[in-house]
Amino acid sequence: MSGTDLPGMLPAMIPRLWAFALRLSGDQHDAEDLVQRACLRGLERAHQLRPDTAPLSWMYSIMHSTWINELRARSVRKRASFEWDDDFLENLPDPVDNGPETQLMHSQIIEAVERLPEAQRVVMLLVAVEGMTYQQAADVLKVPIGTVMSRLSRARQSVGAMFSGAAPKAPPAPQQKDSLA
Repeated sequence: MSGTDLPGMLPAMIPRLWAFALRLSGDQHDAEDLVQRACLRGLERAHQLRPDTAPLSWMYSIMHSTWINELRARSVRKRASFEWDDDFLENLPDPVDNGPETQLMHSQIIEAVERLPEAQRVVMLLVAVEGMTYQQAADVLKVPIGTVMSRLSRARQSVGAMFSGAAPKAPPAPQQKDSLA
């Protein structure tokens, strides 16, 4: 597997890249732009694809970097904030039950994941949604595997706390001594 094979492999990757871009950006137009920019960068840098690297993971890494750069640019330009677009669900086929209870549960899960800090949300998407191993996610994000495990643990605790109605566990406040004693 080499970079020269990438142009032939890219069309088969597009659905997975599109789904990841849509989850990262939360907006159909941003996702379209993100996929296009990531594919272009991947093709331009195909010679950098190492034989021991999975092409899909490599493209996820490019896409994540491209998205982070876009968020930084937006922050600098102070453009509109990105918000979750619930309409994206209409574009994705749902192979399981599509009853009202299931739709409600899915929307609640999506909402909970969207409330996570960016670093935790991306790890959750890569591991839980894309099915990557911790090591693959670490490679995509260019962070140590322990960081992936820590972020995923905190993300799961936060999402669980959102469903239980409890706040995530925080360290206990220091005890104050009564000054009148």
